Amino acid sequence: MQRSPLLTINPHPFLSRAYYHCSMTVESNAVKSVAGLMALSARTAPKAIGQDSILVEVLTGKDQDKLANQMIKMGKALNVDFFRINGEQVKVSDATILIGVEGQKALGINCGGCGYASCAEMVKAVKAGKNKKALYPGPNCVLKISDLGIAVGSAVKTAGIHNVDNRIMFSAGVVALQLGMLKGCSVAYGIPLKASGKNIFWDMKFAGH
Repeated sequence: MQRSPLLTINPHPFLSRAYYHCSMTVESNAVKSVAGLMALSARTAPKAIGQDSILVEVLTGKDQDKLANQMIKMGKALNVDFFRINGEQVKVSDATILIGVEGQKALGINCGGCGYASCAEMVKAVKAGKNKKALYPGPNCVLKISDLGIAVGSAVKTAGIHNVDNRIMFSAGVVALQLGMLKGCSVAYGIPLKASGKNIFWDMKFAGH
């Protein structure tokens, strides 16, 4: 989901003013290009029995703000502060890549890794919908979840090669799914990306953290 670039950023108390910017920069444009390369890495990552159930979206601008604002809101609602902190970080990022998997599609291998004796039983449990209110609805195929991990690892490897600061966020993936992004996915992660003088995901000192 490519949208218009992030042009303005509202100040946030835990970020140094060195990280605020009011216009696109060469660096932020480069980050968006790397996001595309990360999507390519996720797409070409190995998949169990060659079946691709990975979905990828790249957020910028209003779409990224929507995700960030909902993360902050959910952090307050759940009284889980890292959702808020992660949301503030997403809000000032140059782009955020979402990677999800259609984890409830059975492969027919009957490996038992999902906790059920057969893929058919897992599908039956999915249809029963007992875990619909969970942050990640289950059960999920363990091989599909492995596919997601490999895809995410491949994507952040690409970010690292190109020196783009990033962080894999469970919180961003959860909220993205709740907002209806990555249609059909049951598990997802978000990876905000930023080019700045210091790594905003690890180098910052947060009050109380």
